[in-house]
Amino acid sequence: MNVEEALARAQREEWARVVAALARRFGDLDVAEEASAEAFAVAVERWPVDGVPPNPGAWLTTTAQRKAIDRIRREDKRDAKQREARMWQDEAPEPLGAVEDERLRLVFTCCHPALAADARVALTLRLLGGLTVAEIARAFLVQEGAMARRITRAKDKIKAARIPYRVPAAADLPGRVSGVLAVLYLVFNEGYLATGPGTDPVRQDLTAEAIRLTRLLRTLLPEDGEVAGLLALMLMSEARRTARVSASGELVALGEQDRGAWDAALITEGHRLVRERLASGEAPGRYQLLAAINAVHTDARDVRDTDWSQVVALYDQLVRIDPSPVVALNRAIAVAELDGPEVAMAAVDRLDDALTGYHAYHATRADLLRRLGRSGESRAAYDRAIELAGNTAEVAALTRRRDQLP
Repeated sequence: MNVEEALARAQREEWARVVAALARRFGDLDVAEEASAEAFAVAVERWPVDGVPPNPGAWLTTTAQRKAIDRIRREDKRDAKQREARMWQDEAPEPLGAVEDERLRLVFTCCHPALAADARVALTLRLLGGLTVAEIARAFLVQEGAMARRITRAKDKIKAARIPYRVPAAADLPGRVSGVLAVLYLVFNEGYLATGPGTDPVRQDLTAEAIRLTRLLRTLLPEDGEVAGLLALMLMSEARRTARVSASGELVALGEQDRGAWDAALITEGHRLVRERLASGEAPGRYQLLAAINAVHTDARDVRDTDWSQVVALYDQLVRIDPSPVVALNRAIAVAELDGPEVAMAAVDRLDDALTGYHAYHATRADLLRRLGRSGESRAAYDRAIELAGNTAEVAALTRRRDQLP
């Protein structure tokens, strides 16, 4: 492995671990993030000269800790800060408690109920997933500047409120879990369909980390249906990863994928979790319904065997508990297969005001207009989808479909 590959791998695999280690030790998310970034910058300079260290993660953590202490020494109230820094340098690590995973502890810190729900998700995507502010802004469909301010306010709130860096007590877990699940789902989605320019279209490092943390969360809350539902959803989505991008670099639609290339073991595990939740008799939540929809898709040996009536019925349940425009858009896509593109088009057009900046909305319109024979309008919708899409594989697929219009 050359130095460039080693640096890229370290960024993917070690960023969250280094940030989490510094957050626990210094109790300051700004210090943790900035010192980690400085350590990676030093690696870019040093590794080509000195060689890649035998343990890149340990090297980065040690370097980041030194950078953090240097920063603290430069701040005001220098004498007190220096004593504190020396104490941190020499102290034994605090016990991790029931969950010996610093990254999951960081998620719980960022998902404290004192923070607004959207701030919890955005902050954790930044610190845990290593996503840029621009990538997070795209995930939330907001401007980059607004997202940067949101993240800064969340960090300030954690510092001012002295929110501890730990997994909460068992009695507090239910109050935090919804925010944690939202974070893990968005981390997974960024890996499933990466939006950053110049990144791989599918980032397995993020999907794998989201699955790993969700498995840990399930050990904490084995009876929580939504945790099980999210894990099932991730597993069945991850099962299709190798079939989702063609050899030429295009995103392959679900109906065109080679289903023989899907990971049967992951699908089996996901289906088992869905069946367990159905057998519980409890009313399903959002993630359980999304997992059930995914189970219908992955149960069909061919796209023509898909039970679209069941998919639409599940979306009907989902709309009742999550009446978001994105859910309505996905329901319309299923309706197109059941009732035809004209019925679906009417539903999609009602979403224009809410989703005008969302590339998938325009891609859906483009496909429906193509099926209705309205090629000129379809081409314009494809152009808009291509303009908004950030994923290189998706742009390639949309471009080909647009260029195939009569």
